[in-house]
Amino acid sequence: MENTFCSGRRWEEMGLDVLVKIFLSLNIIELTSGVSRVCSSWRLACCDPVIWKIIDFGVMKSNYIKIPAPPYIWVADTSDKFVMRTLKIAMGLSRGNCSCLIIPLDLYLKDAQLIYIAERSPHLKQLVLPTWNRITKSGICAAVRNWKELESLTMPSIRDPPYFLDEIARSCKNFTQLKIMGHFDVLFASTIAERLPNLKVLSLRCSLLYKEALDIILDNLEHLKVLNISHSFLVEKPPPPATKRILRQLDESIRVKASRLRIFLTCQDEFCVLCQRMITDDGYLRWYKYEKRLWMKDEV
Repeated sequence: MENTFCSGRRWEEMGLDVLVKIFLSLNIIELTSGVSRVCSSWRLACCDPVIWKIIDFGVMKSNYIKIPAPPYIWVADTSDKFVMRTLKIAMGLSRGNCSCLIIPLDLYLKDAQLIYIAERSPHLKQLVLPTWNRITKSGICAAVRNWKELESLTMPSIRDPPYFLDEIARSCKNFTQLKIMGHFDVLFASTIAERLPNLKVLSLRCSLLYKEALDIILDNLEHLKVLNISHSFLVEKPPPPATKRILRQLDESIRVKASRLRIFLTCQDEFCVLCQRMITDDGYLRWYKYEKRLWMKDEV
């Protein structure tokens, strides 16, 4: 009887389109851990723009310790070196093709790391960067100057919003979508109304939200089409000496103003898990206590 055998194709001979589909299933750690160094065809597939359209660092985190003074966290030097190594490989393979960048809550970048990313992602359109503990004013502004095409941003609440929103207004002419995580007061609302009058989408989901700030947004952002205040801790600050009070229901005046919007999302349901958590956390949701990546979800 004649011996027969089946000769299969070698891995390096596999079609690039098949390799790209396989590599799309890998996370950022797997992609930067040596896949591109297997052979020339694997490297070519690793550099395909489709793989790097969205760069999600969600599987990474800083090795940090909370401290009582600013920036309120301390990050180990070994953690910074590992993050920088991963950034260098990822940005090298992406070849400037990244249009969406996602940085998780517990990955604390510093100026040099953020600017390194910015200089190598000139076509970025969406940035998710919810924590700025180690990023300075000059650092975030220097990064934004590289993102002329930026349209959408997720950011934390900051005490001095004018300096940053001024930079967004100067550098990002197509900017229309903003999500703020945390405290949203009158200063923040006034700054948005003045610097970003063409804003179309605003999410204040799970924020401590002042009614006066909400009024400013609804009164002044004529181009706003979508507003999400779901699960927000709505408070009103009456004249002194009275203290702020929680509003359990939306004022009718707010509903009337919001009726012009295409989408107005709200939730103040006593049976809603997120609404209950906002009350438990006194309006400042401790995301680290809950399901991983819950912070990324949004009704918008």
